[in-house]
Amino acid sequence: MQDHGRRKPLTSFATESVLFLSGRPSIVLPDRGGKMGSLAVLLALWLSPDGWEKEPILLISEPSLREALGLPSSRTRFSYEELRNNPALREMALRLGARGTGDPTEDPAKAQRDRAVRGLTERIDLFSRLVTGRALRIVPPPPGTEGRWLTLSEAKAAYPPEAASKLDGAWEAMRTAFLAGKNEEAGAAAVRLAEEIRSLNPGAYPDAAKLLFEQRYHELQPWRWAWICYGAAAICLALTSGWGRRIGYGIGWGLALTGFLFQAYGFYCRIVLAGRPPVTNMYESVIWVAFGVVLFALVLEAVYRSRYILLAALPIAVLCLLFVQTQPLIFDPSLQPLVPVLRNNFWLTVHVLTVTLSYAAFGLALGLGDLYLWRWLRRGPDGRSVDPLLRQYIYRSLQIGVFFLASGVVLGAVWANYSWGRFWDWDPKETWALVALLCYLALLHGSIAGWWGEFGLALGAVLCFLSVLMAWYGVNFVLGKGLHSYGFGSGAVGPVAAFALAELLFAAWCGWVRRKRRAREGMPIAPSPASRAGR
Repeated sequence: MQDHGRRKPLTSFATESVLFLSGRPSIVLPDRGGKMGSLAVLLALWLSPDGWEKEPILLISEPSLREALGLPSSRTRFSYEELRNNPALREMALRLGARGTGDPTEDPAKAQRDRAVRGLTERIDLFSRLVTGRALRIVPPPPGTEGRWLTLSEAKAAYPPEAASKLDGAWEAMRTAFLAGKNEEAGAAAVRLAEEIRSLNPGAYPDAAKLLFEQRYHELQPWRWAWICYGAAAICLALTSGWGRRIGYGIGWGLALTGFLFQAYGFYCRIVLAGRPPVTNMYESVIWVAFGVVLFALVLEAVYRSRYILLAALPIAVLCLLFVQTQPLIFDPSLQPLVPVLRNNFWLTVHVLTVTLSYAAFGLALGLGDLYLWRWLRRGPDGRSVDPLLRQYIYRSLQIGVFFLASGVVLGAVWANYSWGRFWDWDPKETWALVALLCYLALLHGSIAGWWGEFGLALGAVLCFLSVLMAWYGVNFVLGKGLHSYGFGSGAVGPVAAFALAELLFAAWCGWVRRKRRAREGMPIAPSPASRAGR
């Protein structure tokens, strides 16, 4: 079938539709036999829509919107019947339609409410189109014509009566068998319907192998297996740091490599299916950063043979993957075509990939910085003697990140001149990328100049990552302003803010402990001239 400009299996459409409607890939309805998978829900809505208007499957996650609509605050899902005649919702939708999108930065709370209303009206519209069959464009246009695919009712008017009669007969046979609970007969009728549809315009129909390839990609769930492998590897490396080091290191390496291969396969699938680079929205950028963190860790681990690098990288990768996997309505995992600004643009593609790889390197430096500070705290008063190799790993990660970010900023300027006729315009995305670059350059320069030692470098690696969070997430999801509108979104501010606050508090605690220790020992806070020599 065709949906959002892409031909895809019905199973993919079912998963995406049910996820959008309810926020989950499956629905639990006691009156309908308990848990229902996405395909079962789609078929029931399409073939047996009676009574579904009373089922609470439409998600309203915004508490303020539930309150404004006069709905119970204890529930997050409501029925079509409860919402379609809600006067407050009708008024909000009419006002939103009359005003248009406007400027979302004028009033952030109002903009968030508008996005919630728009999302709810889109869910209601999708539900209506599913139960009437208008959402299922499963018939290709007649040979020699172009345009979007057709629904079954539209196909009856577009094709000759004989072909339309065959479609109608196969459809009725499938529907009758489904309503009677005869699953085998319904399956056979569905195969017949698919064959009739394909015969109408074989050239427009996607290759069966590609459809099966996409179905297997969704069934395998490589991103889930990747974070499972990464988590197991991190646990193995942590538990064997004092005993069984060689065996534990080998197992941890193998698990990390397995997770990395799962991610590589996932990206391969997305590139083949979508026909485009793997970083075009926030979801893909986050999983790409997780991929880059582990990639850099594996390379550096192969050079230095130190479990520290993998041990620092794997939790960052797990957090990234879990974050987007548990927020599917905010970080849309579906395969979508490129927005116009990203099409046929080599420089922009390279720019985005390069900048996000810098985020990965800085993420690795963050993990190493946290590991250094944690070991420093556990060492007690002699914490200055933390393994000096950790400083080298942090420094190398920062160098990699600065190289990629500086290259990305330059490539972004080339693309900006190509697209907008100027190299620089202090756009929020450009500005915060520059701020992040300057933060890390200052950190490296201070380390070389001897302004701070190992502790300062580790602390800086943690604090400077906050500028990356702002350039990466904050500009797109908090400010929501500028020329990079293709990456804008909303939501998940709480988890990101909690992560940033936790890192900030941890860094502040370490700084306070260090100050107390050095004051107690009568040592200067800054590195001595002797410690600066050779840096």
